[in-house]
Amino acid sequence: MASIAPLATPPLTRASTVVLPLSDKTPSFIIGQAKKSYKHQYSNIYFVRLRLLREVVEKRAKKLWEHLNGMVHFSDMLTLANASLSKGNPVLIPRVLEVTKSHLCYVVGTVYMDMPLKPNVMEDIARDNSIPPPPPPLTFYSPDDNVMLEDESGRIRLVGDRLKDARLVTGVIIGALGMETPNGDFEVVDICCAEMAPRPSASEGTNSAGDEMDVDDQTTSPASDEWIGVVSGLDIGSLSPSDAQIQMLVEYLTGEVGGVEQQISSAQISRLIIAGDSLATIAPSGRETVYEDKKARRYGNDVASFSRHPILNLSAHLLDLALVMPIHILPGESDPSGVIMPQQPLPRAMFGEASKLTTFSCETNPTYLKIATSEESPNSSSAAPNRPIVERTLLINSGQPLNDIFKYLPSPPHTRLSILESTIRWRHMAPTAPDTLWCHPYFAEDPFLISETPDIYIVGGQKAFGTKLLLDNSKEAEEKGSSRPRCRIVMIPSFARTGTLVLVNLRSLDVRRVNFAVQGMTGGGEKTWQGPLVKVLVVFLFSF
Repeated sequence: MASIAPLATPPLTRASTVVLPLSDKTPSFIIGQAKKSYKHQYSNIYFVRLRLLREVVEKRAKKLWEHLNGMVHFSDMLTLANASLSKGNPVLIPRVLEVTKSHLCYVVGTVYMDMPLKPNVMEDIARDNSIPPPPPPLTFYSPDDNVMLEDESGRIRLVGDRLKDARLVTGVIIGALGMETPNGDFEVVDICCAEMAPRPSASEGTNSAGDEMDVDDQTTSPASDEWIGVVSGLDIGSLSPSDAQIQMLVEYLTGEVGGVEQQISSAQISRLIIAGDSLATIAPSGRETVYEDKKARRYGNDVASFSRHPILNLSAHLLDLALVMPIHILPGESDPSGVIMPQQPLPRAMFGEASKLTTFSCETNPTYLKIATSEESPNSSSAAPNRPIVERTLLINSGQPLNDIFKYLPSPPHTRLSILESTIRWRHMAPTAPDTLWCHPYFAEDPFLISETPDIYIVGGQKAFGTKLLLDNSKEAEEKGSSRPRCRIVMIPSFARTGTLVLVNLRSLDVRRVNFAVQGMTGGGEKTWQGPLVKVLVVFLFSF
């Protein structure tokens, strides 16, 4: 009896994308020799920030408040200081210290949060060196906080019920509508910010159906679309059993596991972005702790897998991945890089053989990437015509700015996803720098300003996954129609804790989540995987 040979499976081709040069308006986070100066005052950053955003906020405030009869809070304004406000529209006061009592007006300035729990540099210097400093607070928020608005002339305190719902942190440029009270405060009834910056160019293939995160069993994206993979917080070298997860991740991305469908899915991933915290921080321990650890290992009670060579392990994984796809790695808070923002690229020499490959790139934190898709449709079963090339601008950071902003606001009602959305509408990714987030003392620029809205905004180092498609709902943007700014924001959780790989479709901006876990592990508090298999692969699809 003749045996029937199985049909040969055609070889798979990985989706192809290319990195394009950035526009002249895109800032560079490389600190060159000309910028390596620490003799400047940090106040220059605030002056530059206010100068660049003042005109934008003033124009939007004028359009927003030129007809007060339609305002929700207009009736509240009539009761302020028993003033008559029927003599015309509010006027712009160029300096915050020039406001007059009982006159409706609006001012533009920089927010400063006076918070008793916020770290104070002068107190740290004056503290006795023999007394250890207290641990940093998890949050700066307290009922005793005061909101200030300042410019070149001085500072004025903002008061009013409107501030309770406002999402304000130090360094944000806002316009405040109100009037001065008899005791010298500024009663605020409405606030406006710069809103989303214009798009660099109209991109094709953007999905505009809805802006909230929905869960679907089937993805609406074609099987031939190009995806990018994003992970954060590999924490190689930590005292946690995450080595199996990382190995599963590498095998999935290289197409070495699963059936044909999973291999086709992994072949759609054109490149991988590692958003910080690739190496774990080894906390210093005293003699007593070391002795206890040795005693535990002696009796076989140490179940954690500790790596003595985390950099070698990381380099080996990066080499396996860089042989099949381009990789972009950003430094994070726990990586061997400077702590001030922007963090400079990790030294290529530390990655061994992977550093010799052109597909391996070390990026700054934050960083911009401009990625273009291909005309051809890889692994397509039909002879489909060439598709249009789509160019996407990505803004990526490892999470320090968002983590610092989160300390300023009460939660609930504020969430990390809503705060991340606010950074796009503020047009600034790190407003709390340099107040509570260390950054380089720039003199004539503020590279953290968002002058053009990116298509995709990725933030790593988060506790949980989250995503949303942002649309500019301002009147000016609605007049532009389909070309109005839009941005897909994505929060990337720690891979060591959740085993999550996030995939973003470059054409439709859909988001897909792939979870890797070992038996008995909890995936970030969402689900515990149990069963006879040691390795578990769970795929979550998000269509928007």
